[in-house]
Amino acid sequence: MLYVDIPTTADLKSLISHRDDICLSIYLRTSPVTQETIGDRIELKNLVKQGIHQLEAAGTDKRRVAALAEHLDDLIDDDEFWRFQARSLAVLATPDNIRTFRLPNALEPLVEVSDRFFLKPLLRAVTFPHACYVLALSEAMVRVIEVPADLPATRVKVEGMPKCAASAVGRSTLNDRSPSGRIQGAEGQKVRLRQFARKVDSSLRALLAGIDIPLVLAALQPLASIYRSVNTYAHLTPTGIDGSPDALTDAEVAARARSVLDDLYRDEIAAFVSRFQARENQRRATTDIVQAARAATCGAIETLLVDIDEVVPGKVSEVDGSTTFADRPSAGSYGVVDEIARRVIHAGGRVLGVRKIDIPGGKSLAAVLRYPI
Repeated sequence: MLYVDIPTTADLKSLISHRDDICLSIYLRTSPVTQETIGDRIELKNLVKQGIHQLEAAGTDKRRVAALAEHLDDLIDDDEFWRFQARSLAVLATPDNIRTFRLPNALEPLVEVSDRFFLKPLLRAVTFPHACYVLALSEAMVRVIEVPADLPATRVKVEGMPKCAASAVGRSTLNDRSPSGRIQGAEGQKVRLRQFARKVDSSLRALLAGIDIPLVLAALQPLASIYRSVNTYAHLTPTGIDGSPDALTDAEVAARARSVLDDLYRDEIAAFVSRFQARENQRRATTDIVQAARAATCGAIETLLVDIDEVVPGKVSEVDGSTTFADRPSAGSYGVVDEIARRVIHAGGRVLGVRKIDIPGGKSLAAVLRYPI
């Protein structure tokens, strides 16, 4: 299975705000198969050497560099840590602290040294879901299935989850037509289905507490609509898997759930492109890095798409957002597009980490503005 710890919004805001004399950001691909992580350790060691070389070339305090290297050596030697990995690993280190995030998407290897962390690759994991839970719901059966990004689905045991609708409401059948107040006939069946749905929702709270992974519903009508009417989980996907899930295996349910996630991704990108095209004629959209930097600095960007793989080295003025580009990454510069993304997040805008193919014109970024600048 994938062992994933995606940064929360609070994590991102904390990392975005962090400044230090040394901030080393490393991204590498990893394998969830423990026996294959020896190569991942070697790759991390090589990337660490690149970062240390950049710091030494910049004349950084040797004691601070040694403290940083000690943190990273400890991580490389930690056998228990390497037992549990996903598809990529983010390592964000200073001489005083080190943080890691195991990510479900395959990222390009990268090492950046600056006075701030390079966080653009993390945005991909936060922007679009690569995994989900599926609630396969019917009157006869309840299944909760964990669907990783690219590993087999597994069924999850949820404490207190009812086995079926009838047992949830303490009856042998939902089709009891004997009168008992309004609990009779078709109307009575809907009341009991709603009671059943509430118990399912309540049971899921412990599993889903504190996370924002999507929950995909697989159910027939009217149970699907009834469940949605009582659902309390904010990340239930607006579309689900239609039809009865009872005849589907866990693997078949997972395949359909991945299609739901893919559709959500395409819909969101299409909506952005449509909005971008409409705003472009109003001078409220741009793919120009210099213009986007100025707009981000004055809080004018509503939504920003950024290419997670490209690094554009340079600096952005804190005063007016003017941009100075560098020929190559170094300890004295940082990722310009990454800095623009930081400022958008600080100003309450939304940043989506995507591949360049999804950005209008195939540019490094695309911004929809709140107002013309």
